[in-house]
Amino acid sequence: MYATQPLLPELRTTFGASAAAVSATISMLTFGCAIAAPFVGPVADRIGRKRIIVAAIALLGLVTFAAASATTLGALVAWRFVQGSFMPAVFAVTLAYIAEEVPAVVGGRAIGAYIGGNVFGGFLGRWVSAHVADRYDWHTAFVVLGVLNFIGATIVFAALPRSRNFTRSASLAATFAAMRAFARDPVLLAIYAVGGSILFMLVATFTYATFYLHEPPFSLGTAALGNVFFVYLAGVVATPLAGRLIDRLGHRFTLLLALAASTLGLLVTLAPSLPFVIGGLALMSTGVFCAQAASQGFIGVVATSQRSSAAALYIMVYYVGGGIGALAPAGAWSHGGWPATVALVLAVEIVAAAIAWFLWPARSSAAHLR
Repeated sequence: MYATQPLLPELRTTFGASAAAVSATISMLTFGCAIAAPFVGPVADRIGRKRIIVAAIALLGLVTFAAASATTLGALVAWRFVQGSFMPAVFAVTLAYIAEEVPAVVGGRAIGAYIGGNVFGGFLGRWVSAHVADRYDWHTAFVVLGVLNFIGATIVFAALPRSRNFTRSASLAATFAAMRAFARDPVLLAIYAVGGSILFMLVATFTYATFYLHEPPFSLGTAALGNVFFVYLAGVVATPLAGRLIDRLGHRFTLLLALAASTLGLLVTLAPSLPFVIGGLALMSTGVFCAQAASQGFIGVVATSQRSSAAALYIMVYYVGGGIGALAPAGAWSHGGWPATVALVLAVEIVAAAIAWFLWPARSSAAHLR
């Protein structure tokens, strides 16, 4: 998904484009996710879980090969949009699968493990693309990522158990009616708003941190920028722990604690020292991943039926937030550099915390939801 982040300075030079223009390789993919998401949920609630997930990963591999053939920035952005259109069929449906197949008592730990896998994938995509592009070129990086997608589809096909608790939706009309109800549910709307804010923070921070670290006094090259994403690996450890915290103390408390950690990490990045910037990014991203576990896991608690559709609406808002996060900070970056970008992200973080504090139930049990 974010494989082009460490490549942005290289793409800017290759295509002679602005930072905002090459950032579209991220924003258009996330907008593709957002547009496709509402249609994925109803289909998955009719057809089932596993076959949708496996097919989407395999088709994503084919489209990634197509992106490798792009010769202009416009073509690359277009293929990235198509890539994004297949991703909700993985993300939203897997969230529904977890909510249905995993006992509620360990639901937080399950979602924490799932987010941990996402975090590792996020690191691997960036790291692989950076190092392959540094040795060969960005086209080859996309070929390698396509191969990894096919490997992933094969593993999921072989290892993911079939759904045992899936209940087929009576009709597409019933599913869309449920989606309309979800769109009017104040708790779900608050979860969706927080989710969009979370991805805004992550995309904005790491997209413009790439430009920040590429410039003096740091002057990091493509491979070194890829290595920066080793900070994600802290999230692989932290998100399962956040899942345990969710099971014990609830989604809202865990989210607020995670946002506080993320805020501290952002402030640390303002120190003009590479170790401080890297450490701050590690803390910031870990906090965001834990917040992501809290918000995504809450959907399956609040929505007790048609969970793919409820998750699909979350994914839609989530990736709209990510797309805006790739584009909106361009003005702050051009006028005030990294400090202005951090200030914008902090403002969004404060809004997300306020929404959770005032609109999320204090505890995560069903008795407190209605």
